[in-house]
Order: sequence, then structure tokens, then C-alpha cells
Amino acid sequence: MLRSADRILTTHCGSLPRPHDLLDMMKARLTGNSYDEEAFAGRVRTAVSDIVHQQVECGVDVPCDGEQGKPGFFTYVGERLNGFEPSPEGRSQIYPAEVAAFPEYYERYFAQAMGGGSIASMVPLVCTGPVSYRGNEVVQRDIANLRLALEGTPAQEAFVPSVSPTGVGVNKYYSTDEAYLFAVAEAMRSEYQAIVDAGFILQIDDPFLTDVFGDPTLSEAERRNKADVMVAAVNHGIRGIPEEKIRFHTCYGINHGPRIHDAELKDVIEFVLRVNAGAYSFENANARHEHEYHLWEDVKLPDGKVLIPGIITHSSNIVEHPELIAERIIRFARLVGRENVLAGNDCGFSSQATYNTEVDPKVIWAKFRALTEGAALASLRLW
Repeated sequence: MLRSADRILTTHCGSLPRPHDLLDMMKARLTGNSYDEEAFAGRVRTAVSDIVHQQVECGVDVPCDGEQGKPGFFTYVGERLNGFEPSPEGRSQIYPAEVAAFPEYYERYFAQAMGGGSIASMVPLVCTGPVSYRGNEVVQRDIANLRLALEGTPAQEAFVPSVSPTGVGVNKYYSTDEAYLFAVAEAMRSEYQAIVDAGFILQIDDPFLTDVFGDPTLSEAERRNKADVMVAAVNHGIRGIPEEKIRFHTCYGINHGPRIHDAELKDVIEFVLRVNAGAYSFENANARHEHEYHLWEDVKLPDGKVLIPGIITHSSNIVEHPELIAERIIRFARLVGRENVLAGNDCGFSSQATYNTEVDPKVIWAKFRALTEGAALASLRLW
């Protein structure tokens, strides 16, 4: 895993907007309408190439495939795992405490932004049988597309996001949720290992850990017990993989709302640091969480570990000023060591494949350029 040896390196969380013609093909594929499988595969390949080159041109040091071939964060595993089917109860309520506090806002928000242009149903998956992995061909396609896209670029390293066992679905088959999570972890291990074996960094995406600590229906003891099991499941799935090949990302989702019920990082960080990863990515750039850098005045970063704090946010179309970006980077560098900081973003810019990206694509690229410029300013002051 690359470290900021002589300057601050930049990266991000993964998902980026898909081109509209690819969305059209993806929608037809998901809804059972006719489409050309070969044309779809070719368009995914060119979309990955385009998105990688855009990242590199903006100065992103550690890029990824932008999740161009995935229909959505919650649903892509449906084509990779056996044992699941869509919930007969339909779409589940997300952000329940937020929705209860701001019902009018979220009624508009879900209709116009988050769900309004999504091509994939946000109906959760339900586990109804033994879990096993059947996505070898698909993950190898992802790997091949990324490898081809990186040819001729200066990028020395790239990562591939993959969902945490905790985010795959709801258990309706196994006797306990612990048994279920470990079964999912064992199945997803095939994908994790394939990514690392291909020479890429594996990123485990797990916003669900923070959800536990923001759930008002759970007691503190229940939150801790649930988090213990979740972390153990993640570690089961990545066992044997060198820590320096793994990044762990947690956040509070793609919610562009008030977010007054977000968990505090101080409640979550103990469990984050238990994950056997070499780097930890988390939100820090939005107005609900920027103050939390102070946490690292008291929490010691374990030796050999790297932080990837959010330095630009996915929750606003404002392009952060490079000077502010530099300040944010320097705060962390002074607390945990400049070599232990990579500059990232809060959360993915398009966790769902959607026509209505909440941050305009041109703004996203402006944010990445600002991130690069701010990292350069911070580097001048730190070296």
C-alpha cells in the first residue's frame, strides 16, 4: 500500500457517476428488457477506461474503476451470491430517525434525489438459503477492465471496492445473525481474495458499522455486542490477506439531509481500529463531522496504519478551497504523522447507479482537482 513518503497522496472512496448510455443498458438489463450483452460488456469496459483516465488527469494518485459496472452499492452482490432474493416486504425505511425528525424534507429528497433517478431498486435482499459465491466471472471482468484502463497511466496503485459482509442483506435462513454474517463473510472471501491476488488494493465498504451506533432502538450494550460481531465477520472474510493490501471504509451513507442523528466517530473508532486493515477511510469533511479530527489527539493510530480522512465531501456541490483542503490535511498530518495520511473524500459520489447524481459530475471533477491542489499546498508545508 502506497504511503505519503515525500508528499500527500490523494484517493477517494470508489463510486463515481456512470454515463447515461451505460445507465440505459444497465436499466434494461435489470428490468428484464432486451439488451445486447456484448455491447453492454464493451460499454462497461470503455466507461472504466474513461473514468480511470479522468481520475488520473485530476491528479488522483490511487484511483479505482468508479464502480462503473455495478448497479448499486446494496444490490450488486445479487448477481454474485447464491441464497438471496428480493424482500417481499419491498423497500425498507432508511435513516428512520432522520425521517421522523424531518419528514417533509425526506419525502422530497427520496422522490427527487436519492431514489428519483436510480436505475436499481433499493429493495433489500433477504437470505433464504445457504450462502455461496458465484461471482467469479464477474469479479474477473472487473479486474480485467481496471487493469486495461490503467495501462499507460502513471498510477502506481489502484483499489477495488467490495461490500462488507454486514451490508449484503437480511437473514431469514440461518439460526443466528452471527452464523449468517460469518457465512456471508466466507462467501465474499472469494471476491476479496481475487482482488488482492490480481495485485489491487481491496477496499471493504462498511457504512453499516456506523449505523449501529446511530440506531436509537438499541441500548449501548446492544450496540457494542452487534458491532463486535460485525467486526469479527469482516475479519473472518479477510483472514490471511496481508493488512497492507486492505482499506476499510466506513461512513454515514449518501444522505444529503440534516444528519443530526449520525453517530459520533468517538463511539465507532474503537471498532474501526479492530478491523485487520492497513488503512481506515472515514468522513471528516462535512459540517457534522469536521470537528472530529480532535479525536486523534487522544486516540493513537496503531503502528503501520494509514488514515484516509474525508478531505472533500460528497454532501455538497460547493468545491472546497485548496487552502481549506491543505488545512484539513495538515491537521491530521500533525496528529498522526504526514506519512500516515492519504487525502480522500467522505463517501462515494454515486453509490447507486442513477441519472440524478446529487453532486453534479462537473463539480465532482472540480472537487478532485481542488483536492490535488490542496494536497500539493499541504505537502509544501509539511516537507
